[in-house]
Parts: sequence; C-alpha cells; structure tokens
Amino acid sequence: MSRIPEKETLLEIFQWRVKQSSDDVAFKFNDHEMTYGEYDLKANQVANGFIKSGCLPNSRIAVLAKNSVVYAEILFGSLKSRTALVGLNWRLAGAEVVFIVNDSRSEILFVGKEFYPLVDQIKHKFNHVKQIIAIDYKHDDWENYDAWKNSFDDSEPGLDGYADDDVIQLYTSGTTGLPKGVRLTNKNINRATPMVEETWGKDWHEKSVNFILSPLFHIAGSNIVLMGVVFGCKNIVIPEPNPEKILHLIQTEKIETAFMVPALIQFILNHPDAAKTDFSSLRQIVYGASPISEDTLLRAVEVMGCEFWQVYGLTETSGIGTTLAPECHDPSSGKLRSCGKKYSGVDIKIVDQKGAEVSPGEVGEITIKSSVVMKGYWNRDEANKESIIDGWFYSGDAGYFDEDGFLFIYDRVKDMIISGGENIYPAEVENALMHHPDVIDAAAVGVPDDKWGETVKGFVVLKKDSKVRESDIIAATKNLIASYKCPSSINFISEMPRNPSGKILRRELRAPFWEDEKRNVS
Repeated sequence: MSRIPEKETLLEIFQWRVKQSSDDVAFKFNDHEMTYGEYDLKANQVANGFIKSGCLPNSRIAVLAKNSVVYAEILFGSLKSRTALVGLNWRLAGAEVVFIVNDSRSEILFVGKEFYPLVDQIKHKFNHVKQIIAIDYKHDDWENYDAWKNSFDDSEPGLDGYADDDVIQLYTSGTTGLPKGVRLTNKNINRATPMVEETWGKDWHEKSVNFILSPLFHIAGSNIVLMGVVFGCKNIVIPEPNPEKILHLIQTEKIETAFMVPALIQFILNHPDAAKTDFSSLRQIVYGASPISEDTLLRAVEVMGCEFWQVYGLTETSGIGTTLAPECHDPSSGKLRSCGKKYSGVDIKIVDQKGAEVSPGEVGEITIKSSVVMKGYWNRDEANKESIIDGWFYSGDAGYFDEDGFLFIYDRVKDMIISGGENIYPAEVENALMHHPDVIDAAAVGVPDDKWGETVKGFVVLKKDSKVRESDIIAATKNLIASYKCPSSINFISEMPRNPSGKILRRELRAPFWEDEKRNVS
C-alpha cells in the first residue's frame, strides 16, 4: 500500500505533507533550517505576490539562480497560484536566456546575485517580463526578494488546480538549435511518485536526510526536490556541487540519500578528502543523466559502501523510464552496463525506422508510452507531431532489450552529446562556429573524455588562406553559447563529409574517436 495519498494535484500532495510533518525540517540551506510549516506560509506569501502582480493561472514564472531554499519557495508558491515554474539553466549565454524567457512568455523573473550583470545587459530584450526580483543582496533597480515576499500576507490563496495544469516547464536543447519547453503537469509528476516509491524511493521516509545536488533547472534536480518533499525528508541544499563541501556535509549532516551525475561521482572519488570521509550514514546513491564507466561505478560502490540505483529517463518523460536495482551492480550479474528495467506503469518499445518493434538484441530507437510523458512542447506543434506518435514518445536514443528485459543504451539517434550530464545538440554548436567570419562549414560531435564522459569536438572548413587559430575559434563561440557547449578542440578539415541530400555525416566524424570504446556513448 502506498504511503502517499492519491491526489489530483501536486499542491494537494504538498499540503498533505505539511500537515503530516509541520514541525519537521523541510530544508537546510547554509546554516538556516526551515520547517514544513514555515515552508507552507512562505509559499503562501509568494503565491499571493504572483496573484497580486496579475499572474493568471497558466502564467510562467522564471528563475535564473543557483540552488537555494528560495527556489523551493517559488516552486511551492507557483503551485499555490496555478502558475508554472520555468527553471533557467544558469550556464546559458545571454542570447539563450533571452530566447527562453521570451519563448515561455515569463511574466516575473527571479535572479540570483551571480547573474545580476548578465540580466542588466539583456533585460531590455525581454518581451513579457513585468517585474525582475533580486533574490540576494540589494539591486539598484529591482525589488529584493525578502522585501517583496514579506509585503504579502501568508493566508492560503485558495485556488483549486487540475490534473492537466502545467506545473514545471523545463527547456531542452533542440535539433534546430532552438530550445524546446517541456510541459510537465500535475498528472505527470503524481503518476511518477508511486513508480519511484516502488523502486529507489521505497526506503525514503520522514526526516531522512536527502542531499539536493543537481541544479533545479534539470529534471533530476526537480525530481529530487519534489520527491524529497513528498516523502517528508530533511533536504540539504547547496548552491552548486563542490566535492570538498559535499564530502564534509555527507559526514556532518549524516546524509542518507543523494542523486549524482557520473561526473560528480568521479570528482568526489578523486578528491583527497574521500579517503578520510565517513560514509556510514549514506544508504543510497541514485545516479543517471549520462553514462558511467564500469571502473568509476565499481570504485564508488566500494568507497561509499551504499546501494546504487541507476535511472534512465528524459525531461519529456518526467525523468522516468528504467531503473537498475542495487543487486544488478554486481559485475557477475552481467547487467552492469544496462540501465535497468522499466518502471511499472511505463511501456517501452524498441522500433526500427518504420516504427515496427524489433526483437531482443536488435538495436533501434527507444520509444516510451506512459502517463508520465509530457503534455507536449510549449508552442511547438510540429515538434510534438514528430516526437509523440499514437501516444508513444520517440526518445532519439538508440538501444536494445536483452532477453531478460534489461535496457541497454547503444547510441543517440539524434546525435545529441552528453557532457557532464548536460545535453548538447550539435546544431547549437555548429551555429556558433559558423558565426566566425573565417569558417565556411562546421560540424560538432561528442568524443570520449575521462572527466566529463564526452566533450565537444568541432570540425571546421576555413576560407582559403585563413590563418585563424584553434583557440580563436573556441573563444569566439563562448560569446554565443554557454561554455559547456563550446568545443574543447577543433579539427581543421578540407571538406565536410555529407550524404547525397547534403546532411553532415557526423557518424563518420565521430567513428575514429570511439574505435576503442565498448559502445558509442561514453
């Protein structure tokens, strides 16, 4: 029997949790603790602020900030006001931030102190933003968050939501180079909760100490916060991952559960403090978002001494797809390179290019059908028609099932690059490369990288007699796209390989760099 009541909206679940755990600590950020009861009242103030500002149901509220308890307050406040939260990747370049704020039609923008200069430079380009609020210290032109919030009463707004209401809109990169807003609803997230409870969430409980490490603009970060609240955990929040601080807090806060991307696991293991850290409180690490090497995984199991659960899913599927249980992390199981079995309530088919299901062992595109699949992309009718066919979401990932029903990821159909858990589409990088006046053709692929899993390599064809250097081209891309998307190296080539229809043959460019790898993603 589920410990979580079945409700139509996420708000109802949160309100139930507040009644159950009112005096328990919900969040700890720096040295400040906030109980569930306090969390509820602060969210009321935020919600009333949105309503008084004229934000109607289905309006968008954007946040450009590193992780903090304020982010969590805004999330709960958006649920209470029936608005949807748009998390902005704080690694994006200014032009990318402008695009997402305008595309989402966000009406209020909350900004963390690190991003005041960036927003000052681009704010005149926002089309729908009514108000910018400074989360941290004073800004000359923007109201301070605490002053803004405290100007509203803490009474319940009393708005009833619906299962189909959008609650979170997260942006993923697009094959055209333009990000797409993924619309996740109350229904999506509420249906995901029992799936989590049956698997890696089965031992989560009231007052257990949960570590929030992933950025909240990612589906992984959003899920860990949502599940942390739903299960009544004490959630420890830090602005961004820092191996030294993480190791310190694991020991001092007696951390029990955490989600980590593989790159972070590797950074932690390689930190000198790992050898002297007491991991005895740690019960579980959930990991995913990018592939992990066997060596890193086995070393992590040995050093941390806890259960490991791998998860595979996409933003478009509420982060839900398959999960690999701890017992399958024994090398003798033969499943260590798998990403596990599908959750109950999720159907997965591997299909060929014509949409026909293939047999076990045959590689094809991974398609997913479930109530956790997004409502659709925001204002992207064509993309929706291409991505969701007869209720099946086409993931763009290539993989296969073995005879035991374990899913293995083989490659990515749409050429996406995953570096340190971040999704990067070649088109974004290629657009930036082509802005350089000496570049006449460009391509971008992912190549193996010991630190990040994959890193971006650019291939460019230069104008005749150009003397431009590799470092010049890389530097130029950093003015246009986020640094993590920029190439770490450039190969100069005389001609770009293309098929008869003119499409770049990225696989040909990638192939030499993956010859010694066991599969075509790191």
